[in-house]
Amino acid sequence: MVITDEQREAIKVLLRSKLDEKLSKYSRETTAMPFLAKLMQDSEKVAAYSFIHSLATTLGMSVYEQVSKIVAKPYFDEVKTAFDVEGEITNEENSVISQILQEIKNGMRTADKEKEIKEILECGNNGGRKIKVRVDLFLKKGNDEYYIEIKTAKPNIDVFAKSKEKLLQWVAIRKKKINTILAIPYNPYHPQAYSRFTMQGYLDEEKELYVAEKFWELLGGKGTYKEVLDIFDEVGKEFKDKIGKKIKEVAREKMN
Repeated sequence: MVITDEQREAIKVLLRSKLDEKLSKYSRETTAMPFLAKLMQDSEKVAAYSFIHSLATTLGMSVYEQVSKIVAKPYFDEVKTAFDVEGEITNEENSVISQILQEIKNGMRTADKEKEIKEILECGNNGGRKIKVRVDLFLKKGNDEYYIEIKTAKPNIDVFAKSKEKLLQWVAIRKKKINTILAIPYNPYHPQAYSRFTMQGYLDEEKELYVAEKFWELLGGKGTYKEVLDIFDEVGKEFKDKIGKKIKEVAREKMN
């Protein structure tokens, strides 16, 4: 077992609190989905869709970051979430980052993390601007630093482009070689390999993209992904009846 009993309980407490909060406070943001309701002919299924979408948003906004922190804490010297990296990006660094992004967008280059880091670190230090860039999850072990952006399973092209810019900016701010990662907690295309058309070549998939097992095993070692899923499964079974009851309640209140 990779995850300790203490970690397991901490994750369960987190998930229970999020579900309890969602169940107690949730109400449909919109009172009518007339076209969907006419097609489905089932107000309960429409209510279920609305609730599940809201729950998925909650997972994406906060839960993955907090679970990641719980999992990683015993294995790293420092673990932080929602961590702002502050420093200066020089004019030359900014120009190089813009050029990298534009050339990838135009198909003039392939993402190559080592090459991109080298280009940024070779820039001069004259002139620039102060900048602050948010890191979803920061890890440090010895001299190794990890700066991680956590995204939902199916980002659009603008999200990939913006995330790539962040990964490059972190290098420029720190002025040294660091590990910069875009993490996606699960693979929606399983059992096929993750392949999102909107990625558009922005990421060095081997070195920058961590999906499902690769991400969770970075945090806690081999087997972590399955153990985290098992914990979600246990809590889900605890709340199955409560969630079903809530969906029926919402369906009764919002029939149109």
